[in-house]
Amino acid sequence: MPILAAMDTQAGGMSAMTRGLAGYIRRVADAVGVTADGVTHEVSDTATAYLALARRSPRHPERDLMLFWSERHGWAVAVEEEHGDHPKLVAYFGEELVPSPAQVAEFVAAVTTGRSPAHPRPRFAEGDDRRDLTVKLAPYVEHFA
Repeated sequence: MPILAAMDTQAGGMSAMTRGLAGYIRRVADAVGVTADGVTHEVSDTATAYLALARRSPRHPERDLMLFWSERHGWAVAVEEEHGDHPKLVAYFGEELVPSPAQVAEFVAAVTTGRSPAHPRPRFAEGDDRRDLTVKLAPYVEHFA
């Protein structure tokens, strides 16, 4: 089946992009050691994911860290704040929107050991479209079950 046709295929009411994102996030969670109960993701007007990290940053040892992803900005690590305040950003992964799970794990390890591996600013993806994202996530559909 051609890739564009495969992107529109629904399985159990979920689009190929949603299944690809679910598989990708599952692989990233495995790579960084986050259990399923510490992971959420959704595809709405923006595709996003959140992973609760069990590690802390040497710069913020009293606060929990979170790893999050959006289709506009890619991966980032932030310090969870109390009382629903906005998280304090620690580092962005960089320009690559869908890096390998191993690369994301290396990024998290670098942040949690006090190295500064990433870009201080997010990627901006105004021109990216969902078809491109679906193609990037397609290899991870098989990991969704």
